Amino acid sequence: MSLPAGEPAAGPWRLAGVPEVLGVLDQVAGTPTGRPRVVAVDGRSASGKSVLAEKLHRAVAASAVVRTDDVAWHHSFFDWSDLMASEVLEPVRQGRAVRYRPPAWVERGRPGALTVPAGLDLVVVEGVGAGRRELADLVDAVIWVQTDVVEAERRGIARDVAEGTNGDADEAAAFWHEWMAHEVPFLEQQRPWERACLVVAGTAQHDAADQVVVAPRLSLEELAEAVVGAVG
Repeated sequence: MSLPAGEPAAGPWRLAGVPEVLGVLDQVAGTPTGRPRVVAVDGRSASGKSVLAEKLHRAVAASAVVRTDDVAWHHSFFDWSDLMASEVLEPVRQGRAVRYRPPAWVERGRPGALTVPAGLDLVVVEGVGAGRRELADLVDAVIWVQTDVVEAERRGIARDVAEGTNGDADEAAAFWHEWMAHEVPFLEQQRPWERACLVVAGTAQHDAADQVVVAPRLSLEELAEAVVGAVG
């Protein structure tokens, strides 16, 4: 796996069921009262974060996914943590429902709003920087999605072209490289993988909806025991 300098390669990898992963996340997050557990799914662009977030969402009926891209839309590549904290995560952790229209949505006439109902069991925050240190006090657990950067670039540009989000192939490639000029130093400085309890292989995502490829720092059993021991 080709990784940027400074990011350690995870492993050994193995298949794990999504319920098993959720069990570890529950152990790490504890049992908050009157609010959902908040899990950050972080990783480089086109790493497979959305796929993992959707698997977690489908596995927990009372859950929601918040995407950092929606908060950051036409606002800033990475200078959005204050909006995520004050307008989304703080209300969620107070057990309140969220209906939020970021400033750029209002300015540019984007319809709708970011919504998180009250009474959920799980809120997944997905996106590059979801596990950043500025949000550490508002997030209960972090998953880092590790991916080969060459493959991520290939499929990221292909995705943008297919969706028509950043123009044709040349324009999408130019935008990708502009984004990387910000993302690479941001992640190098933040090092969110160091705050992760689990690492998921984004370029080896298993097709099964109820499985992922994981490489925890400890085995899932050891991690659960460590957390229980720390709490007890």
